[in-house]
Amino acid sequence: MTASSAGVPQRLTAPEPGWTTRADVVVIGSGIAGLTAALRIHAADRSLKLLVVTKDVLNAGSTQWAQGGIAAALGPGDTPEEHLHDTLVAGAGACDVEAVRALVTEGPDAVHELIALGTEFDHHDGELSLTREGGHHRDRIAHAGGDATGAEIQRALIAAIERAPEIEVIQHALAVDLLLADDGGVAGVTLHVLGEGQRDGVGAAHCRAIVLASGGLGQVFSQSTNPSVSTGDGMAIALRAGATLRDLEFVQFHPTVMYLGPDSQGQQPLISEAVRGEGAFLVDFEGDRFMQGRHELADLAPRDVVAKAITRRMLETDKPHMWLDARHLGREFWEKRFPTILAVCREHGVDPITELIPVAPAQHYASGGVATDLDGRSSVPGLYATGEVACSGVHGANRLASNSLLEGLVFSRRIAQVLPGELREWSTPAEDKRADGLVDWTLRPDLQAMMTTRVGVLRTADGITEAIDWLDGRDAGSQAVPGVDGWETTNLHAISSALAQAALRREETRGSHWREDFPDRDDVAQAGHIDTRLVDGQLEQEFLPARSTDPSTGAVA
Repeated sequence: MTASSAGVPQRLTAPEPGWTTRADVVVIGSGIAGLTAALRIHAADRSLKLLVVTKDVLNAGSTQWAQGGIAAALGPGDTPEEHLHDTLVAGAGACDVEAVRALVTEGPDAVHELIALGTEFDHHDGELSLTREGGHHRDRIAHAGGDATGAEIQRALIAAIERAPEIEVIQHALAVDLLLADDGGVAGVTLHVLGEGQRDGVGAAHCRAIVLASGGLGQVFSQSTNPSVSTGDGMAIALRAGATLRDLEFVQFHPTVMYLGPDSQGQQPLISEAVRGEGAFLVDFEGDRFMQGRHELADLAPRDVVAKAITRRMLETDKPHMWLDARHLGREFWEKRFPTILAVCREHGVDPITELIPVAPAQHYASGGVATDLDGRSSVPGLYATGEVACSGVHGANRLASNSLLEGLVFSRRIAQVLPGELREWSTPAEDKRADGLVDWTLRPDLQAMMTTRVGVLRTADGITEAIDWLDGRDAGSQAVPGVDGWETTNLHAISSALAQAALRREETRGSHWREDFPDRDDVAQAGHIDTRLVDGQLEQEFLPARSTDPSTGAVA
């Protein structure tokens, strides 16, 4: 086990709670993972009081932005075993086979349940319309509104929540820190709420269990497809509470994000992999289809393969981006299948019906997160995690396209099956003696730039070490004024430090983790997980060798 020199506060500097509320279960997050968890727990035991808290409004998270769809073995001839195989291959030997098996075998029923809930997926000739994305050998991606799948799922889930008035919702509520009982388990959570009447400012929600479903860490980087609310809050909250974070170095960069210029920052427009699934292809500035011959699936290779190929070509040709050619799809097809992407492209001055789309990789998804078992339990009693905030083991080193919505759906259902029967007794929060602190919020752009250039798509020991040294020099102090900007920046600092340490420790190239100084995959010394914990304000990391491997894929069993 190794320890980082980076000082990370054990809790955020914040005012004492000015109000309190109680609920048996608090769900943090309102995407597919959070709302599914709330609805399923409510269905399992209607006597429980549930509270859903969300950082913005109910539809502001990453689910809303999911274009491609949701993957499941729903089509003729497809099987869960084939879906499992494709997932393991994409995961590059770092998946938990049993977690993947749960995902693919329970996935079809979970999708049918979404349909029963009111989700209107696209159909063709009376059958569910399925398409293909990178890494899949079958058409198994269900979509809605052409390229508005996430928005349709979110609509249906919010409508279901509104039909269940027993589930209380607090919007504009930032989770600050967990309240812990004497045994180290969950006793509640502090929240900062804007404009909720009596619930304004910092308060406390006392509870018997917490389900973290707060999404990813995209704002660690300067350019991301994630919305602005994705500041790693859930992972940081769990870390400070004593939970284990796993495999943070596996950050997926989507290969085809619309390039808006060298100075563009924040959330970037995603050009869904489904566009390539329908026949679009990548070309360089000379018009060469450079994915040909690089992989058996060419332009539909797994995302890490395509992102690396684009980045390589950019470096070889000294160009800031590559091109996506979808002109041959035609106006009618574009307007029916990809109306959202078409509108976004035109908004930025590109008409994909007649022009090439400039694309480059940008941060997209965190495959690592809060380490959980197959039922979403973390290492902190009473704390569960699901969706992108969690590391359930299904994604390994590189998430297979359109498995993210499915993961949130399946593992939230699994949490709901066990949580009502293992709720903790009501506990009084213990006196919190953890050292507090905040990072100067004005450092956020510099932090994002450092992580993008040193711990982004291309990584080397020198670059990662430079980032770690920079982060170590920006330790949190107690003099900063508490507030949302400071809390978010402190969360970003903590997760960046943990991510960079893990990236330095993994001396190989595997999936979405690309080390220029260690270009090969090492299944002898590097097959396993990197776990991170916060101990007395210091990050400690431990490498856990793989228990066993699948002989055909090398996936962790």
